[in-house]
Amino acid sequence: MGSTTATARRLARGNGGWAFPDLVVEAWGDLACFTRPELKSERVSYPLITPSAADGVLRAVFWKPEFRYVIRRIEVLSPVRWMRVRRNEVCSVTTASQVASLQQDRHRHYDVEVDRDQRSTTALRDVRYRIHAQVVVSPKARAGGGGFPPASEEKYREQLRRRVERGACFSQPFFGCREFTAHFGPSSSLPAHTDWTDELGVMLHSIEYTPAGERYRWFRASVTEGVMHVPEQPLPDDAVATPGAPWRADTAGG
Repeated sequence: MGSTTATARRLARGNGGWAFPDLVVEAWGDLACFTRPELKSERVSYPLITPSAADGVLRAVFWKPEFRYVIRRIEVLSPVRWMRVRRNEVCSVTTASQVASLQQDRHRHYDVEVDRDQRSTTALRDVRYRIHAQVVVSPKARAGGGGFPPASEEKYREQLRRRVERGACFSQPFFGCREFTAHFGPSSSLPAHTDWTDELGVMLHSIEYTPAGERYRWFRASVTEGVMHVPEQPLPDDAVATPGAPWRADTAGG
């Protein structure tokens, strides 16, 4: 009964039950590639930034282990434009065990010329997004302790705002690939690209990193007049059939 009453009160607040308005950050760049995980050899981007990538942009600007971001919605501020490039890459993925083996045996070496491969990337160009997000503080941080006072959402929200206004970041944000630099700033008056309404099917919601490997989480994505709303909870694990983390980590099969 108590849980049901708390949920009803939360929803009665409006704004999806959140106590504070959404934090809003704009991000833009010349190139972007939000790779679809189910495509292994050639990179093919989703038609817009995924919630996971949007979370990565915010984390590059400001993040602490005491809280996490919840992406609420994403506005597309420029038309979707595609481009294709071919780049020199390597065939294999370096694993932690390979790095440890190379460190132990100094006579072994990795020859990039032998492992080189040319691959195609279907990317986006001239992108601009408006990201709406909330801050969720962990229960442990809220309780405080260990010489630290209890943490609050207001504290982290203000720190993010100040960093966005100053253009400060912990690391340079990027759009999918590190060479695709992302710029960021406060929200502007640019309208969403309202001419775009589409059903996008299943999209990557987030990636959970576990000791067993990567765990992909999905949701059914759609864009309505240039806006994609993101559910807080992804689809159940058995709702989408996708290769498991051990398969993706195994590069012996080519």
